[in-house]
Amino acid sequence: MKLSLLIPFFLLFGAMNTFSQRDFSNSDITKVVMLGSGNPNPSPFQSGCSVAILVNDTPYIIDFGPGLIRQAAAMSPRYGGKIKGLDVKNIKHAFLTHLHSDHTTGYPDLILTPWVMGRDEPLEVYGPEGINKMTNHILEAYNDDIKYRLYGDEPANNQGWRVNSHEITKEGVIYKDKNIKVEAFPVPHGSWPNAWGFRFTTPDKVIVLSGDSAPSEKVVEYASGADILIHEVYYQKAYETKNDFWKKYHAKNHTSTFELADIAQKAQPKLVVLYHILFWGGTDKDILNEISTKYKGKVIVGKDLDVY
Repeated sequence: MKLSLLIPFFLLFGAMNTFSQRDFSNSDITKVVMLGSGNPNPSPFQSGCSVAILVNDTPYIIDFGPGLIRQAAAMSPRYGGKIKGLDVKNIKHAFLTHLHSDHTTGYPDLILTPWVMGRDEPLEVYGPEGINKMTNHILEAYNDDIKYRLYGDEPANNQGWRVNSHEITKEGVIYKDKNIKVEAFPVPHGSWPNAWGFRFTTPDKVIVLSGDSAPSEKVVEYASGADILIHEVYYQKAYETKNDFWKKYHAKNHTSTFELADIAQKAQPKLVVLYHILFWGGTDKDILNEISTKYKGKVIVGKDLDVY
């Protein structure tokens, strides 16, 4: 009796999981996958903040929120997905907007699991000042695990666990290869001394990601005419119910629906994807309705495992 009740539940869960994987992409060259649309709140329906851009099946990861490796694996053929570039051993390049924990607690997983699964060259990571220190501490924390895998009963290659971390010190091009050019630009995120947004130029797309940011003219500059702008946002109506302390905090650290509408109106990207959303009791419709009062372009509420 109990088993018969469980089977429909699992079938339903599987159906829900498949339904959540919406594909809005229109390119065979460049795809954007929302690995995690979440924020610091531990929502069971969202992984931590992380985005993958794939160019010719080569993955580039932005931000390392909790769960990103399992989300990537879910999209790979090994686990029934259709994006072979997200076989986790292929993950070799990553970019970090800032050092907040909801963007970095997946970093050990990003370093170690692709290596265990076969990555045989160092991970290349680009991030704000402090990424070198964080990287070194993680490798030190997992030193015994690394040594056991190298020299114990479960030998592994001696390259894939290594990390070449690069601190971003100025605005401009920080990385370039045959698939992609990556530009970093500073964004205002409270009192963080350096937080970054990124512009990715591929053979057929321009994708701009705000990271966590209050309204920024730099976002407008780099997102002007972009194909996709991925931007954080909060629900203005709920913001108005906050006390003065939290109003001041969120105004310095994040972007409201109305402020994002103004940014999009100036930049005119072909598509705006919302992520890291502070709903505060609102719904997708509430968020979209507020934006639409000022901006009539195409806006999508990002969901985990969406493809753009």
